[in-house]
Amino acid sequence: MNNLTKAQRKQLKALEAMPDSEIDTSDIPEITNWDNAVVGKFYRPIKKPVTIRLDSDVIEWFKTQNGKYQSNINQALRKYMKDHLTHAE
Repeated sequence: MNNLTKAQRKQLKALEAMPDSEIDTSDIPEITNWDNAVVGKFYRPIKKPVTIRLDSDVIEWFKTQNGKYQSNINQALRKYMKDHLTHAE
């Protein structure tokens, strides 16, 4: 964004001040085929280091899956979390 001209910056400021309903997007084609879309391409969740005690056989099993055992454990916990989220949230 630092490589913008003064005219481009002025246009962006004007667009920023407009409500979405007034912005003309008719020249932008609607995307109807999302087959090649990549979910989470630009989303990187914040990671927090934690200390957790797990059974050694569980850790060893995750380590044999493909070497990324911490990511695999995180993925398993995320699936569990999603499966148990309520619709009220």
